Amino acid sequence: MYAGQEGGAYAKNSFGNVYTAVGVFVLGRMFHEAWGTEAIRKQAEFNEFLEKNHMCISMELVTAVLGDHGQRPIDDYVVVTAVTEVGSGKPKFFSTPELIAFCRKWRLPTNHVWLFSTRKSATSFFAAYDALCEEGTATPVCKALDEVADISVPGSKDHIKVQGEILEGLVARIVSRDSSNHMEEVLREFPPPLMDGIVHDLGPSLREICAVNRSDEKQQIQALLQHAGTSLCPSFCDWFGNGAVGIHFRNADRSVLSKFLQAHPADFSTTKLQEMIRLMRQRHFGVAFKCYCNFNKIDSLSSDDLHFKMVIHVHNDSVFRRYQQEMRRNRGLWPLYRGFFVDIDMFKLNKEKAAELVKDGNMLLKNINGSDVSSSVSDGLADEDANLMVKLKFLTYKLRTFLIRNGLSILFKDGPSAYKTYYLRQMKNWGTSTIKQKELSKMLDEWAVYIRRKCGNRPLSSSTYLSEAEPFLEQYAKRSPQNQALIGSAGSLVSTENFLAIIDGGRDEEGDLHLDEEVTPLQPSPSTIDTVPKDEGLIVFFPGIPGCAKSALCKEILNTPGVLGDDRPIQSLMGDLIKGRYWQKVIDERKKKPSVITLADKNAPNEEVWKLIEDMCRSTKASAIPVVPDSEGTDSNPFSLDALAVFIFRVLQRANHPGNLDKASPNAGYVLLMFYHLYEGKNRKEFETELFERFGALVKMPLLKPDRNSLPEPMKAILEEGISLFRLHTNRYGRYKTEPSKGSYAKEWAQWEKRLREVLFGNADYLNSIQIPFDIAVKQVIEQLKDVVKGEHKTPETEKRKFGNIVFAAVTMPVKEINCLLNEIAEKEPKVKDFLGDKDLENNLRKAHVTLAHKRSHGVTAVASYGIFEKQNIPVDVTALLFSDKSAALEVQLGSVNGENISSKNEWPHVTLWTAAGVPPKEANALPQLLIEGKASRVEIEPPFTIAGVMDFY
Repeated sequence: MYAGQEGGAYAKNSFGNVYTAVGVFVLGRMFHEAWGTEAIRKQAEFNEFLEKNHMCISMELVTAVLGDHGQRPIDDYVVVTAVTEVGSGKPKFFSTPELIAFCRKWRLPTNHVWLFSTRKSATSFFAAYDALCEEGTATPVCKALDEVADISVPGSKDHIKVQGEILEGLVARIVSRDSSNHMEEVLREFPPPLMDGIVHDLGPSLREICAVNRSDEKQQIQALLQHAGTSLCPSFCDWFGNGAVGIHFRNADRSVLSKFLQAHPADFSTTKLQEMIRLMRQRHFGVAFKCYCNFNKIDSLSSDDLHFKMVIHVHNDSVFRRYQQEMRRNRGLWPLYRGFFVDIDMFKLNKEKAAELVKDGNMLLKNINGSDVSSSVSDGLADEDANLMVKLKFLTYKLRTFLIRNGLSILFKDGPSAYKTYYLRQMKNWGTSTIKQKELSKMLDEWAVYIRRKCGNRPLSSSTYLSEAEPFLEQYAKRSPQNQALIGSAGSLVSTENFLAIIDGGRDEEGDLHLDEEVTPLQPSPSTIDTVPKDEGLIVFFPGIPGCAKSALCKEILNTPGVLGDDRPIQSLMGDLIKGRYWQKVIDERKKKPSVITLADKNAPNEEVWKLIEDMCRSTKASAIPVVPDSEGTDSNPFSLDALAVFIFRVLQRANHPGNLDKASPNAGYVLLMFYHLYEGKNRKEFETELFERFGALVKMPLLKPDRNSLPEPMKAILEEGISLFRLHTNRYGRYKTEPSKGSYAKEWAQWEKRLREVLFGNADYLNSIQIPFDIAVKQVIEQLKDVVKGEHKTPETEKRKFGNIVFAAVTMPVKEINCLLNEIAEKEPKVKDFLGDKDLENNLRKAHVTLAHKRSHGVTAVASYGIFEKQNIPVDVTALLFSDKSAALEVQLGSVNGENISSKNEWPHVTLWTAAGVPPKEANALPQLLIEGKASRVEIEPPFTIAGVMDFY
């Protein structure tokens, strides 16, 4: 397994803007630092090499001129994060050893890399992270990883010297066993490169250029590109267009995307790119495809050929989950990344050339399918690399970026209460330890008062927020060592006011998109529902499907005053009776009566609606509770086919429905399938986890009996047929654009709707028998809602890994067996019986352990070294009882696990049993010395009594 540093960086997958101009300049400067007088020649060779070998270099740009991000770097630099061959066939990512070799050959900067090639070192790595995740900064983290790693490859740039102590995080990647041998070979063959240009005059720095050229963004870009040189940037047309055509023609015609998808692919890569784009458009994923004219080929613009650049940008993390579900169904689908751009050329061919192209394409496919697997694939575990990587961020970074910077708009727009709601939700989602949550809450509340008092109603800019935050954090850290550990590092503020780059206000943070495409912004979650304050409102909403009985449930609640054990008024707003924008109507009603309990009687099926509800919670001072029909779900949908069958069956039994969705509706089956597919891409666990993380509670409405018989085959077949027909329909027409009765599948839909009714009503007895009776379901939902209102609702367990702040490693001992042993000793030794007589250890001894290593006393590495033994049984021999008037403990000897002896870093391994009032448990360590001084007693246990303990982290 590899781990590498992740610094605060601008990874702008774009072109033709100030972000990439800064990147080009900094990369050019890196070449000059590395190659000195040879830099220009090496830049030209490098560009030629990339073009010839169809390679892509991914880098992270770390700079202070593009706005604040975690901590302002001391210097501006780039680091290479990935090297990819994008020639014929699937892109092949270089393994870590290959990346190091490539970068050292070209003298390109890399991050610090650690290799953990054994189970022991790998488990120690994760334990070290858990021990440092809430307080770690660059110096202790790098020191700890150097000590536990099998191979450590220092970065080209010293993080502390160029970035500072605040470390964003680590990226860990699973690799094959052969990777360690490969890395050792690379390090022998490619020693760290010389830096020939350090002693030379490199010309004006990035910050100096930005400071001098501050009239407008165009001037800054032009100055940066000119200083980068013609080897790296031979043409400025990507930024400024072409003089003959003009910058206003930069955006390509929107039709080029459709033309590209209809074109015959000239190679395999184009085929797979078309496949990716078609799928994302058909599934209506939140992805932007922005096309720009390629001015490098301006001479072809007047011909029938089309040359453009396409920027592909994923707006929401949920898209990746949904896309991964598609990859499981289609193993040949190429992976999706956060953002990237490609050059696309479309040209017309005569018939002979087209036939030749088809023949070449078929041959290319055969060659790819039979091609040899490179070492890149071997070290990267082929297609699995994207699923076997994890980002591990540090709290000292998240404090600055997520809790302070990202909370600014909420703090200034909605006030301190909403801000507190936001940061508490973030910390809860991260699994932050209770003690750190308390410390951060105190500090962030003070920050909110301080910055609002200083700025008044003028919001603090997120681009320069560190100008205010860093001095505040520095002063706060000076108050106590505890505060210093919380903040991590503060005080080395770099002033940016004179060189901050000028960025158009209409551009989003990715730099390649403009606000002409509306994107729903990510909203923070409402507060954790411990109890619902009486002066606040409550929104009960339903992420369900028509037929899930939400309206019937709302009616039962509305007609039974006080049913929720709460005296606040209840209002129900039925979506089918409200004209116009439903959720805006809910907002308007809640503003009139903010303390009311609102039953939002409308299906809330997707993240856009959930975000809107979150926003409503803040703006109308309310909490929200999702009520969901209970169902097992499928691999890609939170609702099973059984549940779907029941929902459709219920709808087809309705009459005179206000929304006209009943037995008289000719397209009722189609409408239910449409709602069903709104949830596509999430399994049940993902669905429930996301709702709980957003709203802090989740109420389940019983639906199906657990001991029911399987869905009859005819019913399963008719539903699967409908799902297939729905996908055909939406692939051709998109969702909501063409009614089934008007499209080319109109006949098929009519026949399916008819047979659907025949099958469902033919199995009516089965469908009625598998449902939980409605009165029982209502009773259980009301009980859960009452618990939420009172703060007694039990949170559903999730399988998400909890990153805790490990303090020490220990062997947890069973208290019951220890008490039994003490009773046996007391029976034999009167002085022990007298000593234990008033201690009542049966009730007072609730936990017991043998400390192995403590972070403060022995260091992070010592604690992490026990990671390989976590949760394993360890035999512990109890050899003696020592006690004084202030403490008592059992002396122990630790056994072995799989032939490896376990030893404690403490000089005297023991189990603390009791300490007098006001005496800390650590004082038990003094018992052996007190024994020598005659101030303690010792009772031997012969033969030693063996108890099995379990190794745990605390």
